[in-house]
Amino acid sequence: MRTTVAGVAVLTALTVVGCSDPDDAEPPTDQQIAALFTTWNDALATGNPETVAALYAPDAVLIPTVSNEIRTDHAGIVAYFTDFLPNRPSAVIERSIIDVLDTDHAIDTGVYRFTLHKPEAVETVDARFTFVYEKRGDAWLIVNHHSSKMPES
Repeated sequence: MRTTVAGVAVLTALTVVGCSDPDDAEPPTDQQIAALFTTWNDALATGNPETVAALYAPDAVLIPTVSNEIRTDHAGIVAYFTDFLPNRPSAVIERSIIDVLDTDHAIDTGVYRFTLHKPEAVETVDARFTFVYEKRGDAWLIVNHHSSKMPES
C-alpha cells in the first residue's frame, strides 16, 4: 500500500478532528464533582432504589459496603439498594480526594461515615469509597463505585 503526502495530510486532519472536543468543553471543577456525591446522598434519602440506581450507568460496577456480591447491571444495583435503603442511610464525607481526569471523567475517593437507622438501633459505619464518574450525554453517571468498611472498625 502506498501512502501519499495528501493521504497522510487527510489522515492527520481526521485524527486531530476526531480527538478534539467539538464543544471545547471545560473540565468540571472539583466542586461540581463533589456535588455529585450530594446528589447521590439525597437520592438515598428518597428511599427509592430506582432513584438511586438511575445515577449509575447501565454498565456500572458497584462493590457495595454491606454486601459480598458485586453488582454489574441495573437490576443488581436496584436489588442492592432495595435491601440497603430500609436502613435509612445517610453519609457524610470525612475526607475526599477529587481527581478530574478530563472533560468527561472524574474520580472521587476518600472516607465517609454512614448513619444507618436500623429498627434495633442507630448505627454508624465508617467506610472507604471510590466513585468513578463519566459524563454521558448531558448527565454525569457513576460507572464504578467501591465502598468498604474500614478495617479498624
